[in-house]
Amino acid sequence: MKLNLNEHPHRRFNILTGEWVLVSPHRTKRPWQGKQEKTAVENRPEYDENCYLCPGNTRANGEVNPQYTSTYSFTNDFSALLPNTPSTEINEGLFRARGETGICKVICFSPDHSLTLSQMEVTGIEEVISIWQKEYHELGAMENINYVQIFENKGALMGCSNPHPHGQIWAQVSIPQEVQKKCDFQLAYWQENQRSLLKDYLGQEMEARERIVIENDHFLALVPFWAVWPYEVMIAPKRHLQYIGQVSDEEKSSFAQIIKEVTTKYDNLFKTSFPYSMGIHQSPTDGQPHEEWHFHMSFYPPLLRSATVKKFMVGYEMFANPQRDITAEQAANTLRNLSHKHYSQHPN
Repeated sequence: MKLNLNEHPHRRFNILTGEWVLVSPHRTKRPWQGKQEKTAVENRPEYDENCYLCPGNTRANGEVNPQYTSTYSFTNDFSALLPNTPSTEINEGLFRARGETGICKVICFSPDHSLTLSQMEVTGIEEVISIWQKEYHELGAMENINYVQIFENKGALMGCSNPHPHGQIWAQVSIPQEVQKKCDFQLAYWQENQRSLLKDYLGQEMEARERIVIENDHFLALVPFWAVWPYEVMIAPKRHLQYIGQVSDEEKSSFAQIIKEVTTKYDNLFKTSFPYSMGIHQSPTDGQPHEEWHFHMSFYPPLLRSATVKKFMVGYEMFANPQRDITAEQAANTLRNLSHKHYSQHPN
């Protein structure tokens, strides 16, 4: 009997990390069933005098934010990494440790406290991309910075302590584990084929047309074949680009547009400000060419069946490997058919 990916339990392989996800489509044939709760609409002011990220406000360490009118970046007042940590190692039998140096920065996307990426203008998101490019270049050029991780945690469900639109950058001497896996698999493919692993994958997705959510001239947004989170989305450039700094001005506009559309569709899914963790994986800044790298942005949202039902990684997923019921194809179809217009702009 032939394996049917829409009917039979199966495992899918992540070509970037070498990991597997168990898919059980027979358990849930529809993306969600039953009640779909809506959360109360949160009406935040454009300026909050108690927000430490708003323009002109005093932060926890006593410093005062400038009256910024676009994007704004600063060194995190509570950095997880510090530039002056001793680099010595501890090797005591099976106890091993090593000092880790780095810099953590906060990136304010907008001076408007009430916005999220889905509600910002495309030109505003272009400015966010520009500051990501600037920080990647400047931090990556520093001594002892070998990787620059750009990310955003959106929503209290993802542990975000401040609703002001912002993200973070952690730059460090070590290459993180998740990135190293992608380094290894992309390099192996490049050495064998002299082609980009992810670019070849995108070409196969464009032929299949099953998991693509949004496509424009320069970027694709899709639910990866190996997606773990229910409505996981990857955004990647069609052109083989190793890092975000190689994005041209024309491509930047396309990138901003597709970020806005993806985050709008997320909000529209359950008529709520959709929580997620977003991160950009790109080539290390260790001085090597890394021709094998193809940069991409991933969204890992936890919501499963409604605005209040979260997907937890528990039991089998903690002790064995990730598992999902909704297939990547079902998730992509659901997102693809949602409006590009934010639900808050629709008449009741």
